[in-house]
Amino acid sequence: MSEEVKKPEDAAAESSNFIHEFIKEDIAEGGRFAGMTVHTRFPPEPNGYLHIGHAKAICIDFGTAEKFGGLCNLRMDDTNPTKEDTEYVDNIKSDIHWLGFDWGDRFYYASDYFPQMYEFAVHLIQNGDAYVCQLTPEQMRENRGDLTTPATSPYRDRPIEESLDLFARMKAGEFEDGAMTLRAKIDLASGNFNMRDPVIYRINHMHHHRTGDAWCIYPMYDYAHPIEDALEGITHSLCSLEFEDHRPLYDWVIQHIDLPSKPRQIEFARLGINNTVMSKRKLRCLVEENYVSGWDDPRMPTLCGLRRRGYTPASIRNFCERVGVAKVNSTIEYSFLEHCLREDLNETACRAMAVLEPVKLTITNYPEGKTEEFEVENNPNRPQDGTHKVVFSRHLWIEKSDFLEEPFKGYFRLFPGNEVRLKTAYVVRCTGCQKDEEGNVTEVFAEYDPETRGGNTPDGRRVKGTIHWVEAGAAVDAEIRLYESLFTVPDPDAYDYLQVLNPDSLKVLTGCKVEPMLRDAKPEESFQFMRQGYFCADNRDSSPEHLVFNRSVSLKDGFKKGKK
Repeated sequence: MSEEVKKPEDAAAESSNFIHEFIKEDIAEGGRFAGMTVHTRFPPEPNGYLHIGHAKAICIDFGTAEKFGGLCNLRMDDTNPTKEDTEYVDNIKSDIHWLGFDWGDRFYYASDYFPQMYEFAVHLIQNGDAYVCQLTPEQMRENRGDLTTPATSPYRDRPIEESLDLFARMKAGEFEDGAMTLRAKIDLASGNFNMRDPVIYRINHMHHHRTGDAWCIYPMYDYAHPIEDALEGITHSLCSLEFEDHRPLYDWVIQHIDLPSKPRQIEFARLGINNTVMSKRKLRCLVEENYVSGWDDPRMPTLCGLRRRGYTPASIRNFCERVGVAKVNSTIEYSFLEHCLREDLNETACRAMAVLEPVKLTITNYPEGKTEEFEVENNPNRPQDGTHKVVFSRHLWIEKSDFLEEPFKGYFRLFPGNEVRLKTAYVVRCTGCQKDEEGNVTEVFAEYDPETRGGNTPDGRRVKGTIHWVEAGAAVDAEIRLYESLFTVPDPDAYDYLQVLNPDSLKVLTGCKVEPMLRDAKPEESFQFMRQGYFCADNRDSSPEHLVFNRSVSLKDGFKKGKK
């Protein structure tokens, strides 16, 4: 399939949900599943953590079942013991629940069906539909043929009894890995290479995370998947687009094995996002080679990484819904994912003031020792959320970048002689600064106008600049982590992705000053730091004794800018 880069609103507009239309036809009177409950499944392989691409599949599988009042199973596709682990199983379940979906008591493993799959394979051999092949993987590739030349196998006409004996001995562990395979006997001349006598069982002497050492032969996914679906009564097996060419094999297995139901496979385009990688192999490499701090590193596209960074279930589900369901692969702008998060947090996040690179501001005409309080709205979009108090005094912290001794054109913040509005408090006029021996500004001086409480100017004079601040005596120290894209190019898969890692993808700021209310921030609780962006309390490292906040997304909406 061709791939194109397009804006998500275009993708959503082009994609009416064709899956729903197919299902409506199937359950209508006279349809394939007339009178039946729509039943889907989400079948992840437990060899890594779920990422944003899986979120789309989750929303489609569970969301489709919800739409039609049906059911959705969760099934671990553990047919390959390599890299599979219970750690991944637990985190997959946690991520799906976090997104807001539930499978009830319908939780299964592919390994639950190993005995039935083996018996079905025996029946295929008995019916002349499968045979044991002793070609090595290299020899199989050499004998694969091409578009004009059929594949070949000298073992295709092996006697049924001989194949049955060898298959039983494969199961008993008599042969080494790769010595033999069981292949379906379909069509060596098929134009679809997936149908050229595909391997349906291979030998793998590896400990399985659930079955231990009970099995040393494991079914291939293309063979196991339709059997699992049929045994669970799945009506619609919703798969990503790369399985489109595998659908004839899915149907072949359904037709050649005596199964209780005959599911329908429907394919949809996978989710592609620029400036990231989705391959589990590549993500695992980033983790195992310590390029990131773990699967939940906030720079990772994993759901646990996005969650730690401050993404909300609502923002991810809204993103998946608005991207739509398409039949053609496309790449969505990462800025649109940020846009969906910004929309959600704008409505839900509490406002607070935080100074990331502090410098002291002294209000020289404000009485020493005096303090007063100002009310700040927790969220202007939600008046019902109320207000909280901030303390004001002679000594404040402001951003280093909010003072310039020699301003450039268009700079409206503090410089000698200029007035600015301190957010919610007073208008102040800068009178100068103090520097250290190296010429660095260590303190800024200003005078306040007592007639401007609340930032009002009774005489109507215009004050262009407004800056935030934190009162020095009440301020709490915090560590703040600023995240950027993990890669320096939009399509890291087109390169050696490890060579295009962004060395500036993480910047850690210490000694930041935040409002005392943030000491009570709960893990993953989000805030809008005024003028800075949206931040959340880190769910691993933050504590009341050592506050750590991750920047989730900036206030600047790159997606909207791109649209304009």
